[in-house]
Amino acid sequence: QVQLVESGGGAVQSGDSLRLSCAASDRSFRQSTMGWFRQVPGKERVFVGAISWNGEITREADSVKGRFTISRANTKNTGYLQMNSLKPEDTAVYYCATDSRAFRVGTTTSDYTVWGQGTQVTVSS
Repeated sequence: QVQLVESGGGAVQSGDSLRLSCAASDRSFRQSTMGWFRQVPGKERVFVGAISWNGEITREADSVKGRFTISRANTKNTGYLQMNSLKPEDTAVYYCATDSRAFRVGTTTSDYTVWGQGTQVTVSS
């Protein structure tokens, strides 16, 4: 089974930018939808955005539209989450996930079967 590793998290100030990466262990990533979710302690994991296997379809949560951009580089088996204009409420652990049903771009955790370990993003005011 493919493994996913997120990186790029850290502690930043409000208004700053970060780019998260999601590196997959094998080429199956190239035929998979990739999603990003985030979770704060004591709350459910929530949808941030997703991108289809070929990059033609993207979806973002309303809370991040216009600030976050999802992309992927299939030749590198890697996906990205570019986060601009960060706010304190963006503080969370961010997870990437994949869905091998390439023609679906799901927005719920149940749509995804493989998950990374998460990376912490902390935004201070």
